[in-house]
Amino acid sequence: MTWLQATTLLFLVMDPIGNVPMFMTALRKVQAERRQWVIARELLIALLIMVVFLFAGQGLLNTLQVSPEALTAAGGIILMLIAVRMIFPSPESTLEEVGLHTEPFIVPLAVPYTAGPSLLAVEILLMSQEPSRWMTWLAAVLTAWVLSAVILFMSGYLERILGERVLLAVERLMGMILVLISTQMIFNGIEQFFGLA
Repeated sequence: MTWLQATTLLFLVMDPIGNVPMFMTALRKVQAERRQWVIARELLIALLIMVVFLFAGQGLLNTLQVSPEALTAAGGIILMLIAVRMIFPSPESTLEEVGLHTEPFIVPLAVPYTAGPSLLAVEILLMSQEPSRWMTWLAAVLTAWVLSAVILFMSGYLERILGERVLLAVERLMGMILVLISTQMIFNGIEQFFGLA
């Protein structure tokens, strides 16, 4: 996987466009003049978690004795579930799951909206396949984070300009792309397991 492919995959999994309404809902109780500061703080916390997990994830994988083939297939299944949820969103809204009445801290903006379980699983997958290319994976993480941060910083403007319908359409399109990537990952895991690759 190239740097561009890894960046694209991480960006799609982070789903910043789909997170715009979630960020707006979570920040509803926050004073308008503090919202950009809160977003910046939460994104930096998410980045720290992502970088730590990128390097610590391989050790976790070894501790659990999970084979790279199983991780590849499992990562594909997780991404498939995320993609299906993006294309066919559940009627039950998760935006109010935390019941925020004060300024959010770490949960839910940093985790799980930005650095969610699926993103951390992809990081483990990348490092487990080619740990020697850690600089490439780190660059991909940083690039995907910067792109997501720009979108989330503009979340208020995007929601007002594009509207909820356009944001939903873009999220579903990203979900369809993610279906293709996840299917390929599942096939790769099966091929590696049976020695067909």
